[in-house]
Amino acid sequence: MTQVSVIAIGASLGGLRALQIVLRALPRELPASVTVAQHRRADPESRLLSLLARECALPVIEPEDKAPLEKGHVYLAPSDYHLLVERGSLALSVDPPVQYARPSIDVLFESVADAYGPAAVGVMLTSSSADGAMGAAAIKRAGGQVLVQDPETAERPEGARAGLGLAGGGGVMQIKGIGEALAWATGCGRPHH
Repeated sequence: MTQVSVIAIGASLGGLRALQIVLRALPRELPASVTVAQHRRADPESRLLSLLARECALPVIEPEDKAPLEKGHVYLAPSDYHLLVERGSLALSVDPPVQYARPSIDVLFESVADAYGPAAVGVMLTSSSADGAMGAAAIKRAGGQVLVQDPETAERPEGARAGLGLAGGGGVMQIKGIGEALAWATGCGRPHH
């Protein structure tokens, strides 16, 4: 099995709490990059970055366009920008919203599938729309892995159900186990709690 280099996480309604739980479980020495598309209002004063950074042992940043993609960092899509992953770097886009969202989970996931294929993992957390389902299917087709928060425990199950419908049901997990599974997938062993 290919070691995971890039983790892409998508969430919308209820995502703050879910993201905090997942990021809290990631170890400081994680040998992969983490990218996050969280649906949010177009608000440059958003507190999302600081709320996530407080929970995570890794640095959490909103990247600039063409920033290098570094292991052991969490990259949060800035408000009102699509975040795309290229081989070794990140790109920001103001292309039109996808499924009414910018940042779009599908845009992030599809770029990760294209750039990293079997070394990618997509994580679908609580979401009130199907954004991310097509991207999850793209990651799966490219040989990567997809983990989906159990829709029964998600604050909003629509995204997880759509993801399972398109990407298959192999990776349904309770939210508390996702961070540990990501640590294992990157070859990092058990995370520190």
